[in-house]
Amino acid sequence: MVETADILESVPHFLKLGAKKVWVDYDEEVDVLYVSFRRPQKATDSRMDNDLIYHYRDGELVGITILHASEIGRPSPQ
Repeated sequence: MVETADILESVPHFLKLGAKKVWVDYDEEVDVLYVSFRRPQKATDSRMDNDLIYHYRDGELVGITILHASEIGRPSPQ
C-alpha cells in the first residue's frame, strides 16, 4: 500500500510540470508507466533516452513512457 508520505513527496514534482491535468497508467505485466499531459496524446514525434520515451505533438511534450518503471529509485545491482 502507498504511504501518505510518499504521495506528499511527489506533490512538488507534479506541480513543477505546469500541467493542469496528468493521467498516469501503469501496466504491471510489462512494467511500463505511461504519463500523459494531454488526452488524447496524438504525438507526432517521439524521442527515446535510455528507458524514457518522450512524446511530442508539434514540439510540445504531451507524454512520457517509462520502461522498467518499478526499478526507478532502486539501488542498481553491483
